[in-house]
Amino acid sequence: MYRAHPEKRHEPIQTKTTLDQMVPQDHLVRKIDRHIDFSIVHRLCAPLYSNTGQPGIDPEIIIKIILLGPLFNIRSVRQTVKEVQTNLAYRWFLGLGIDEKVPDHSTISQAYRRRFKGKDVFQQIFEDILGQAEAHGFVSGRILITDSTHIRANANKKKFDKVEVERVVNAIEGELLDRVNEERSDRGKKR
Repeated sequence: MYRAHPEKRHEPIQTKTTLDQMVPQDHLVRKIDRHIDFSIVHRLCAPLYSNTGQPGIDPEIIIKIILLGPLFNIRSVRQTVKEVQTNLAYRWFLGLGIDEKVPDHSTISQAYRRRFKGKDVFQQIFEDILGQAEAHGFVSGRILITDSTHIRANANKKKFDKVEVERVVNAIEGELLDRVNEERSDRGKKR
């Protein structure tokens, strides 16, 4: 019978296994790594970083951490960073070794708010990655339906008040509704 050995929790990890060997070949991060070229991140972000002073966090790592959230249904950047700390596949995807420090969630948020503020860098990167994903059949780009219930933020971790707010109409909603109605008409269904 196998037995637990709690005392082993405090032993240093000694293995000849590589991080690459520990990530399954069919894991989604491997598919993304194989098919999505992230070089646009460095091209677009290079002018936003200084060549003097302490080097910043690689912008590709920031973009990939932000990408991991929706890919794996992680609700926030803070939670994504926690997941990266313990998930070997995520570390492999980011190019971080098992003992390397993961960027703090606030660093990622501040980069988004300050370094990229007023620029369309994220939009360009998103469109490029989405185009590559469509080309490789990861997404179809036809119709995406999401639950966009708005929940008011509350920074107090000990008190949670869920308040549903009035729906915000997106500019694309009318176009989407027209497409749905057109398709329904084509299939002989009522609008």
